[in-house]
Amino acid sequence: MRFIDEHRHDTVDGREFGVEPICRVLTEHGCKIAPATYWAHAKRPTSARAVRDAELIVEIRRVHGANYGVYGARKVWRQLNREGIAVARCTVERLMAAEGLTGAVRGAAKRTTRPDPAAPRPEDLVERQFVAARPNQLWVVDFTYVATWSGFVYVAFCVDVFARVITGWRVSRSMTTDLVLDALEMGIWQRQRQGHDIQGLVHHSDAGSQYTSIRYTERLAEAGAKPSIGSVGDSYDNATAESIIGLFKTEVIRRRGPWRTLDDVEIATLEWVDWFNNRRLFEALGNVPPAEAETNHYLTAATAETLEMSEPSLH
Repeated sequence: MRFIDEHRHDTVDGREFGVEPICRVLTEHGCKIAPATYWAHAKRPTSARAVRDAELIVEIRRVHGANYGVYGARKVWRQLNREGIAVARCTVERLMAAEGLTGAVRGAAKRTTRPDPAAPRPEDLVERQFVAARPNQLWVVDFTYVATWSGFVYVAFCVDVFARVITGWRVSRSMTTDLVLDALEMGIWQRQRQGHDIQGLVHHSDAGSQYTSIRYTERLAEAGAKPSIGSVGDSYDNATAESIIGLFKTEVIRRRGPWRTLDDVEIATLEWVDWFNNRRLFEALGNVPPAEAETNHYLTAATAETLEMSEPSLH
């Protein structure tokens, strides 16, 4: 039926093929179909399922496109339901498969930082336990490289482990202390702007020379943060930071390249961090974005404090 619809208005020598000639040729070639069968199908009303599918496909394309094209069926389904569009996960899977829409698949991580064996190293205060009971309890940091047509550029991140909020980031042409220090400064400034104190924060990194430099460690001390460094050469000892960088490479760098200049990477990183913090769904957070998870934490804490203060004292 679709084939006939697509070709019945085609012309040869100024004359349309028409339904009957197409049916005749199809029948001669072993695909038997009578014109009456075609017309009966054409007059049949569209099924409720087909109408619903057509409506959902529009919404699925919108959600998939609005989220960097990286969401698979599960996250698309979650986002649709967050928006009040009730749909079964299997339906989203079926329609995405029919449309050829897929999510992003991560590649293998590559190491960027290099340890300085001569530099003094703080102890490991995390020991692979990347969990936090509140924001500003534990940050992890790392940086990665991006190949551009004008040479390599480097992107550094600071991540709050509690809700995976990216607190600071920086793009630079060189992987010096300034790169990671600027990312740290952004993170400190963001938290101060929000009215939050980072005193006592555990700051975890690998043993890269940028993070063990005197300038960097002095800035941590000034901010009241406690440095922590994982074992040399072991990516598992900074797994959360590696995971965020893996998402960055998968969701932005590999999907939207090739990259021409540092400015292109910087703009793309700015847009991605905003989306990541404020709109990207995380299953581990209850399928809400990182910033929303933090907001929920503070609202819950404020409510609990209000209730505690309002309770009458028992004597």
